[in-house]
Amino acid sequence: MKVGILGLGKMGEAILQGLKLNPKNGNGDTRWELLASVRSEASAQRAHQEFGITCLSDNLELARRSEVILLCVKPYQAEAILKAITPTLTDDKLLISICASITLKQLREWSGGKIAVIRAMPNTPCLVRAGMTVFCAENSLSPEKNQIAEAVFSTLGKTAALMDEALMDGATGLSGCGPAYAYLIIEALSDAGVKVGLPRALATELAAQTLAGSAKMVMERRQHPAALKDEVTTPSGCTIDGLMALEEGGLRVTLIKAVVAAAERSRELRRTSE
Repeated sequence: MKVGILGLGKMGEAILQGLKLNPKNGNGDTRWELLASVRSEASAQRAHQEFGITCLSDNLELARRSEVILLCVKPYQAEAILKAITPTLTDDKLLISICASITLKQLREWSGGKIAVIRAMPNTPCLVRAGMTVFCAENSLSPEKNQIAEAVFSTLGKTAALMDEALMDGATGLSGCGPAYAYLIIEALSDAGVKVGLPRALATELAAQTLAGSAKMVMERRQHPAALKDEVTTPSGCTIDGLMALEEGGLRVTLIKAVVAAAERSRELRRTSE
């Protein structure tokens, strides 16, 4: 299956590397044939040397050669690029966009209304193949094309299909923006470690691994986070005092407000682009 990655920013490169490391598609019987496009011939030559794939400076030619087109450009670039490649977009191809706040309706209109479209929101941990990608498609899309999207993004971490596109703003506020919240928490815990006498490098490692391990417990044991929290919280122990300090500081409410604020901003950006 020929997959063309239109735009090699950080996320485009992450998708490329994920597909290279997992060269077979979701059916396990057909290998991905990868190509990409960038702005200039010089950039195309550098990308070819670095990644060992065909890299073009012509988006129209990339779209013509590809069965699956991954649109990995800035949102403000999406309309012009899609309209430029419309002559090559047919109903047997699939367009997957990772452009934030660009709707399925816009993708379909800008691409000429023939090609099947999927909207996806990966997050930055995809760069280390520990990402979370949510995606949605029109109800008329075939299961086979949904499976292609899942196969692509599963090379980068976990995936989740949304049945309602309206949920994409909430997913953006939570998993799309969420890594920034996690980094802030790690930074604060690292500062706390330094405050109580730990060397900075050790404090950061303890904080990061503690969050990584805790997340793995939630994912693998499939228990409510509150139940896992109770396992750590012994009567009259240290943890309950720490939890009380977090509740007094409003950590829970602040995190909720952060997700709500980011989701609302995603809605505003979507309304502006419509």
